[in-house]
Amino acid sequence: MEIPKAGGKGVRVLGVPTVADRIAQTVAAMYLERRVRDALAARLAQVGLELHPNKTRIVYCKDADRRGSYEHTSFTFLGYTFRPRLSKNRYGKHFVNFLPAVSKEAIKAMGKEIRSWRIACRSDMSLGDLARMYNSVMQGWVNYYGRFYKSMLYPLLRRINEYLVRWACRKYKRLHRREQRARELLAGTARRYPNLFAHWRFGLKPDGWAMGAV
Repeated sequence: MEIPKAGGKGVRVLGVPTVADRIAQTVAAMYLERRVRDALAARLAQVGLELHPNKTRIVYCKDADRRGSYEHTSFTFLGYTFRPRLSKNRYGKHFVNFLPAVSKEAIKAMGKEIRSWRIACRSDMSLGDLARMYNSVMQGWVNYYGRFYKSMLYPLLRRINEYLVRWACRKYKRLHRREQRARELLAGTARRYPNLFAHWRFGLKPDGWAMGAV
């Protein structure tokens, strides 16, 4: 919908902020940020605490209803990054919501932990041995980071399946340099024993099948 511009010269689209609107939003945001920061500092001072001058910031929780442009629109807390993300409502319509998901730092730390297991080199162990050794750790990750926007965990957990494929190639001579055959064998095992590994129970199977998107 188009509306007349100020002064009567031309038209503009309703809902699209002008340069003046942007300036007003920025000034208002800076004013409110200072007010909120000062109020928080005063309240914390009452209990003997203080805000960190460099780490403290006010974050704008941007979503489908809050569409303003501000300097900070995300933050990380307890391994979760909160930011605008695509969601789907009960009618199947997509919209932007402000949601938590596992942070990049947490993904990096878990990836480092998985590499330290050297699964591909554990050819002296069976699949059951590997499951018993690492399931408790993987289940903890799934329980904690899989509560919100669980699809962000999928790439990390699929990596474990690839390590298991390499393990099979090393353990069985008939699978040496035959990764596709090893992948099919592992997929068959997952179909017969879907609860063997924690991430299989979570929905990540060796054949790439996964349940749920968010």
